[in-house]
Amino acid sequence: MSIPVRHAEIADAPEIAACLAVLGYDTPPALVAERLTAFAASDVDVVLVAGGAPGAALHGVVSAHALPLFHTTGRLVRLTALAVRGEAQGRGVGRALVQAAEAWAWRVGARRVEVTSGDHRPGAHAFYQALGYALDERRFIKHATAR
Repeated sequence: MSIPVRHAEIADAPEIAACLAVLGYDTPPALVAERLTAFAASDVDVVLVAGGAPGAALHGVVSAHALPLFHTTGRLVRLTALAVRGEAQGRGVGRALVQAAEAWAWRVGARRVEVTSGDHRPGAHAFYQALGYALDERRFIKHATAR
C-alpha cells in the first residue's frame, strides 16, 4: 500500500498538533503554524505529513532539520519529531514518513541522518533499527533550567 506523503501546510497545524499529542507534547496549533511559516522559507527545515489534503485528517508527521558540519563537508540531518496516530500505527505510515525525510536529507547534502528516541520508547527503538538505524554514540544534554 502506498502512503501519500506531502509537505505540511499552515492549514495542517491543528492536525499536526493532534499528531504530536500522541508523543505527549501539548503543542498549540498556533505554535505549529508559526513554525510551519518559518520553515516554509527555509531550505534546511522540512515538515512532512501523511494523510489527505491540507486541513484534512492526518495519519502522521515528521520534521527534519539540516545542520552544516564544521569539521567536514556536507550536512547532518536530524529527525526531531515523528508522530503517527494510534489507529495508523503498524500500517507503514511511520516508514513512509521516515523514507520521505531521508530522501529530502540526501537531496540537501546530508552525510547522515540522526534521530533521538527517549529511553522510555523501546518500540520506537525497534522501529528505527528495522529501518537501518544503528544505536551509536552518546548524547549529553544540559537543559536551560539547569543554568
